[in-house]
Amino acid sequence: MRIVRDQMITLRDGVQLATDIYLPPGDGPWPVVIERTPYDKSAPSRSEKRLDGVHLSREQMAAAFTEQGFVAVFQDCRGRYGSQGVFSKYINEGEDGYDTLDWIVAQPWCNGRIGSMGLSYAAHTQMAMACCNAPGLTTMVLDSGGFANAYQCGIRQGGAFELKQATWAYKQAQQSAAVQNDPRLKEALEHEDILDWFARMPWRPGHSPLRHVPEYENYLFEQWSHGEFDQYWKQLGIYAEGFYAQIPDIPVLFMSSWYDAYVSCTLDNFKAFTASKQSPQRLIMGPWLHGDRNISHSGNAEFGKAANFDGNLGQDWLSCRVEWMQRWLKPATPEQEAADQIDVFLMGGGSGRKNAEGRLEHGGRWLKAPCWPLPGSQEHSLYLTPHQTLSSVPNAAPPSSLSYFSDPANPVPTIGGSLTSGAPVFAGGAFNQVESPDFFGTQGDHSPLCKRADVLSFETPPLEHDWRVAGPVKIELWVHSSAPDTDFTAKLVDVYPPSPDYPEGYAMNITDGIIRCRYHDSWEHPSPLTPGEAFKVVIEPFATCNLFKRGHRLRLDIASSNFPRFDVNPNSGEAQGSGERRQVARNTVLMGVGQASRLVLTVLAQTTPGEPG
Repeated sequence: MRIVRDQMITLRDGVQLATDIYLPPGDGPWPVVIERTPYDKSAPSRSEKRLDGVHLSREQMAAAFTEQGFVAVFQDCRGRYGSQGVFSKYINEGEDGYDTLDWIVAQPWCNGRIGSMGLSYAAHTQMAMACCNAPGLTTMVLDSGGFANAYQCGIRQGGAFELKQATWAYKQAQQSAAVQNDPRLKEALEHEDILDWFARMPWRPGHSPLRHVPEYENYLFEQWSHGEFDQYWKQLGIYAEGFYAQIPDIPVLFMSSWYDAYVSCTLDNFKAFTASKQSPQRLIMGPWLHGDRNISHSGNAEFGKAANFDGNLGQDWLSCRVEWMQRWLKPATPEQEAADQIDVFLMGGGSGRKNAEGRLEHGGRWLKAPCWPLPGSQEHSLYLTPHQTLSSVPNAAPPSSLSYFSDPANPVPTIGGSLTSGAPVFAGGAFNQVESPDFFGTQGDHSPLCKRADVLSFETPPLEHDWRVAGPVKIELWVHSSAPDTDFTAKLVDVYPPSPDYPEGYAMNITDGIIRCRYHDSWEHPSPLTPGEAFKVVIEPFATCNLFKRGHRLRLDIASSNFPRFDVNPNSGEAQGSGERRQVARNTVLMGVGQASRLVLTVLAQTTPGEPG
């Protein structure tokens, strides 16, 4: 193949983006495959790790496409590595992508058909330019990203701020041109203790580890301080929901995983495309961490060899994308018929033993289906009781309540979950929900997290048969608080019974969510709480797909913080991102007639597609 390195493509505002172009032998024209990334177009992508241990270079990736008659294009995003301009996370990617594709389709080597691909931020860049109906865009492979609504998944969630944005900004600022070109600036940033900074939240502009690199500090605080769902959150690049009608009717491969930070983005986008587009769509949901499709464990849970992408869903991930691009950029006929196709991994069903690596053998299997949620799905409610149980029968007794005190100075620590980019402060995945010293902010004594005084825990009796929970999860709580604002969190847990390997049992986190109560009536118009006045909140954790085995218990943990995954609510009603007047809140969960708090699960019938009866 022929390589053109650092072709500078000029955008509408005069900024030039560095672009590497890999051309097949011959004269063309050919279809084009593009990836736009902030992670260095010349460096190996973390998404290109095969099961056999090979980490593919950009040249190896490009060769796989050029050998099949595609042009491969890799581009540095604005303000990153070889590209000019100021980096402002997410918001320039729509227009920059449009201008790049507009340049590509005008080249003599392009036949006018372009496919895009990329993981995480490189999926966000794709959806952003799709919202502009970028020239030539014919298909996409959205791997673990592509914002549907960043206010509800990716930047904020339930009104709270996702602190992965802070750890990401700190790490990526170190790779910025300003830092790399100034040894003193680089040394200053490297000497910041990010763990110590997290222990001293909230940060202030000019008083954060990012103060050395203003462009990164500026966009971070802009995201953090925008608490209301206003026009800021409806702008191009982070709000596909507002642009679906403008997105071309094209086939898309959507991929994510149950412990990824972009579950809702992926499923919401897939739902919108299948509802509004005629082109066939493809969905893959694995059990992995963010982009780790060939790592069969997530956190401390082992899902088995069946969980790997390579050898189960395709020869390998690169071959899968080459075949996808061949199908949709080189169609046999102008209108190629195909149906929507869905592969989801049903976690659970394993032995429950501890394997040689010290991980819980949770197990699982792939299910194929024509739609999501899966055929045979139905809602099932479990009601919270004052005895801290979960019951399928609504409580007919008069209203009752359980209370706890939430102290912003002592938040409930994050023990895994569906998150990414938290290193070195926090980590995602499935873990036993105990206060392990491996996690930031814990007591470090391995005591059960649910035994904290600021956690209410509700669970079923041992299950009499397997429960397949596959789809949306919702928690409706009737609550009141002594504070003008507070949070409520909810965590779904699969509780293993005691065993020789786990004498105390094992409480595995499945999914969790949060609600900031000032938004309980409106995301656009927050309002302070009236102390002691009851109201209803709805917490919507990410959807999941897990088999709760017979003999296990299904548990719901309610608290008012999950730090450092989310910023801590000071309970004072102060502006978002600040908290100088922190106060302890007495938070109460109500249950009973007229105030029935409940967990709403999507449950499959006993026989599901792809499983024996």
